[in-house]
Amino acid sequence: MSEPREAGWSPPDGEGIRTLSLDVGAKSTLRGKRRRRALRPRWEVLPLWPAAWRALLIDWLRQGGARRKWTSLLQVAGGERASDALQLLAELLKMGLVEVEEQRLSGRWQTQWVEFLALEDTREALGLPNRERLRQEQAALAEERLVDPRLAALGETLAALPAERALRRHELLRALDRWLADERCGTRRDFALFARGDTKEISAAEWQWLDAGLDLEICGISRHTPALWLRAPLALHCASGILDLRCVPDAIALTPATLDRLRSMEGTLGCWRVVENRTLFERAARHWGACDGVLWVPGFAPSWWHRAVSALLRACPAPARVACDPDPAGIDIALQVGALWEQHSLPWHPWLMKATTLAALPCRKPLGDQDLERLARFKDQALPEELRELAAWMVRHGEKGEQEGIVDLEGDG
Repeated sequence: MSEPREAGWSPPDGEGIRTLSLDVGAKSTLRGKRRRRALRPRWEVLPLWPAAWRALLIDWLRQGGARRKWTSLLQVAGGERASDALQLLAELLKMGLVEVEEQRLSGRWQTQWVEFLALEDTREALGLPNRERLRQEQAALAEERLVDPRLAALGETLAALPAERALRRHELLRALDRWLADERCGTRRDFALFARGDTKEISAAEWQWLDAGLDLEICGISRHTPALWLRAPLALHCASGILDLRCVPDAIALTPATLDRLRSMEGTLGCWRVVENRTLFERAARHWGACDGVLWVPGFAPSWWHRAVSALLRACPAPARVACDPDPAGIDIALQVGALWEQHSLPWHPWLMKATTLAALPCRKPLGDQDLERLARFKDQALPEELRELAAWMVRHGEKGEQEGIVDLEGDG
């Protein structure tokens, strides 16, 4: 920092400190104010100071601005560190790291205000974040656009956060953007290792922030190892052996790693039945699983689910019957599942999604704003006849339903 140039500053004394007198007043009162500072800051001395001084200085600089009341700094120090506080202030003044404003009271000069010079550089020398640099980086990041549009809403929340926290969370979004682009899947610990090089480096508050803005399961980030739930009259031939699903009486979960080892299948099935609702899936697996393949789709399915089902379809191609909640989101999910079958040049049809099925449910719910928006989009979309009639019924009656109330698993094929 350059030497003070304001008029009235004294030459430096033996310790290199200059003085500027302020409002001296009548000499007889021996009262007045003054400011004192050294010529230039010397940060290289900080590592040489006693640990107690550096710890106290860090406490002073963690929060607050450059200009602080001396009484406030003494409160931070507390009675046990009062002596350290006085010695530290004297050293800070000599090293050009503070300017003090003093008032002459009871015949001696007493410190009233302390202004930290080059505050952010001093913080950085002590290992604290340079907040000015962080603010500049935050402003630059605000102009950065992530590739995946699903991350935009979370990115908008960063502007209201302190710069250091905003930057850490932006780095998380960058990592999540790469994760999604690579179509990765894994547990939360897998993602933490990918994003920060440590399985425990994402805090609970950061997970809550991500959970509030995204469906992490759809992003391929599960609380536990993801698994495909199914029942089918098949035996899976893998590189290391045979897994016979025909002995399963209800349902079994297969991890993506298991299906990655799939070589071929033994057995036949009539079709693949894909069910969104977990309760109905379990009933359908017990009812149909001895002759058909029954799969659970976890709502808007993540990429790992699509890859796992693709492995099944390559080994055992068969048409699909897709059963989702008779509501607007259920229609969207059914279309996404159907698109997967179409990618494999296989037919698919809705199942348990007729308008009459919805009308027969013992309990229905009113449509919300998001439901109405989805239904409006369906008007310009080519839908299977059954789903088109279901959407028209919901528009006409303003109601939707859930699959738990469906009793008859036979009547709709």
